Amino acid sequence: MSGDDLGILGVLREPVRRVLYDYVAAQGRDVSRDEAAEAAGVQRTLAAFHLDKLVEAGLLDQAFRRLSGRTGPGSGRPAKVYRRSAAEHQVSLPPRDYRTLALVLAEAVEALGGEEAAEAAARRAGERVSAPGLREALTERGYEPYDDDGRIRLRNCPFHVLAEERPVLVCAMNLALCQGLLSALPGDRHTARMDPRPGECCVTFSKTNED
Repeated sequence: MSGDDLGILGVLREPVRRVLYDYVAAQGRDVSRDEAAEAAGVQRTLAAFHLDKLVEAGLLDQAFRRLSGRTGPGSGRPAKVYRRSAAEHQVSLPPRDYRTLALVLAEAVEALGGEEAAEAAARRAGERVSAPGLREALTERGYEPYDDDGRIRLRNCPFHVLAEERPVLVCAMNLALCQGLLSALPGDRHTARMDPRPGECCVTFSKTNED
């Protein structure tokens, strides 16, 4: 953890700012000032102030886009829109460096040919999960589940850094963990499968009677 990370996350202590951040982050798309203001129940000018503060802190990205969908003369000026930043911030007091250790262990697993053992361990970790339901289990672990055309997709990959460095190993372990999680929820009728989408987790869940 750096002092910058602690300061950045401190930006979210302001209640309105936290509501705005949570709303924008949950959409997975560009959000206009008007939409964000309505969702937070505040005036547009106040929403714009806090949204720009979140951009300054590196928690949101901003862009300009014509919301009417039209182009050319008469289409109006592009509006400022916001979405969650891809930057990652972590706070640990005192500082810990689990990320480096995880990368070292992932490299060792591949070097030793231990992929099957790693997947089995991930599946057992999922089986130890205790939660009232699938969505609750996924939410608690940072996956940010949402509905999409009859499936449950995961907006966030909790293992993003590792998945970028060792995608084959980490995504296979992630799938095994999710399958183990399902086995810990005997009443659930979903199956987990690989169905990657840019910027999201590689695993999705489908109802078994729809397969």
